[in-house]
Amino acid sequence: MNDLLKAVDEMPLILKVILCIPCIDVFYGVCRIVKGATKSDAVWLILGILTVFPGAFFIWILDLVWVLTKGHALLLGEEMFS
Repeated sequence: MNDLLKAVDEMPLILKVILCIPCIDVFYGVCRIVKGATKSDAVWLILGILTVFPGAFFIWILDLVWVLTKGHALLLGEEMFS
């Protein structure tokens, strides 16, 4: 599972931006769930599930801004809020 997260981090910026398109952005939600499972943290799992189902309609805007400014999607980088 860590290999998936590492591969997502190493993707080119243009591919990360394409994955921010609505309906495709569910990919980042699944990555958040995987990160929660690898960390064995219930909070990460809940945040991942919330960004897949109810948040899938507006979270793509936040992901797009974070990819363009920080290089990773919301809640997927090591430095979340800095």
